[in-house]
Amino acid sequence: MTIDHSQHGSLVEQHGVDTIPEGERTSSPRDIVSILIGSNLAFGVVVFGWLPVSFGLSFWASTAALVVGTLLGIVLVAPLALISLRTATNLSTSSGAHFGVRGRLIGSLVGLLLSLGYTALALWVGGDVVVGALDRLLGLSPHGLVYVATYAVLAALSATAAVFGYRLLLKMEKLLMWSMSALLLLGLFAYLPHFNGSAHGHYLLGGFWATWLLAVVSAGLSGPIAFITLLGDYTRYVSPARHRTARVYWANAAGMFFGMLIPQVFGTFTAVATGAGNDYVGGLIAGAPVWFLVPLLINGLLGSAGNTGLMLYSMGLDLDAILPRATRLQATYVVAAVATVLVFAGHFVWNAQDAVTSFVLVLTAIGTPWAVITLAGFRRCRGEYDRESLQVLNRRSRGGIYWFRAGWNVPATVAWAVGSAIGLAAVDTPVYQGPLLHWTGGIDVSFVLACAVAWALYTVLSPRRESPIVEEARSIADQAELAGVLPGSR
Repeated sequence: MTIDHSQHGSLVEQHGVDTIPEGERTSSPRDIVSILIGSNLAFGVVVFGWLPVSFGLSFWASTAALVVGTLLGIVLVAPLALISLRTATNLSTSSGAHFGVRGRLIGSLVGLLLSLGYTALALWVGGDVVVGALDRLLGLSPHGLVYVATYAVLAALSATAAVFGYRLLLKMEKLLMWSMSALLLLGLFAYLPHFNGSAHGHYLLGGFWATWLLAVVSAGLSGPIAFITLLGDYTRYVSPARHRTARVYWANAAGMFFGMLIPQVFGTFTAVATGAGNDYVGGLIAGAPVWFLVPLLINGLLGSAGNTGLMLYSMGLDLDAILPRATRLQATYVVAAVATVLVFAGHFVWNAQDAVTSFVLVLTAIGTPWAVITLAGFRRCRGEYDRESLQVLNRRSRGGIYWFRAGWNVPATVAWAVGSAIGLAAVDTPVYQGPLLHWTGGIDVSFVLACAVAWALYTVLSPRRESPIVEEARSIADQAELAGVLPGSR
């Protein structure tokens, strides 16, 4: 567990998942927008726009799936940002109010897996773009050692940004928001001559609607879902005393909407224009005019570093929450190394389309039940949290109003476990098909079922009650009155 030394002028953020002091909560809703847009203008996000096209959908059908999925995801995810606005710590730690101070490890694990997968994907795709651009520009033979060196450089850049922490990342994302937007806009002119919006291929699932729904979940919905544990990393630095809750909410919603759709629609546009098929990066590089190779190279390097730097920062916080004895810096170095290993596996072992699709569908199935339960708990407690009790596990102690049963809120944990199991049983990925698909007509509705089951079980197993803070205050008042302390006692 780390403590703050920022008053000593350290350039490296010293906070882990401890409570951010009010005096340091100086970020604004505009900063949140900059982070969410700037960090996503990278090929690790662009590639999700290619997925619907690789499923056989046209540009317009793919774009519609991206918009619908993104909006659905924002409805679920954006309110989560308000929790850390109240608790001044990250979301997985904040979830201890609803899952228990030990049960919040579920959120840390979900967040770690989500960020790890998306970090590996961003390094993987960004590195392939860099190598492909260098090959066409310099005739650099794209053999194994070149890929290994490129991935290592990207991982080092990303880890450096993550280690320095929030303030450096905020400055970086502000710069990337404008520079990478300009590069993507330039790309529209580069690929426009070969664009045909009505063209489509063979539908992956045999029919239009089944394939379109797959795109809604795997490409559209997955974008906001990637942020279910990340939003609190930024809003914990925003003060509710200075900024209205509504402004913070809409900043997160707008940031996710534009941050997801700008790069993803670019991915859809370029995939259609280049006939990318099952090899997006190969088609992107081959179809690029020579003058656009340098912008591709820049985005592959800087855009990927900005995207993965923020993901590694979040992973460092999640691992710090799981291992309180570790510092955020130590945790960040560990997750950077693990992500790099996954990148190598992604390039040399896995099929790109199958790996990406399977990853996002499985993580969506286990992540959304956690988000639903956390939001239900937030609504029940009306945003009232005991910040000291949330930090019990981080301080390696016991007790507090969120201790529940040995640190676990059993109803919430059971609801999440069952909801996740149902979601996994209904998922349809290229490498695994759940047994419930027979009952859903072969259509993947794992997201809907997982959310519905988790919410229903949490509601039934954990009847509505007042906030633990209110309950504790009432209990103290009752005890004081019985002891004759308050007026009116006998």
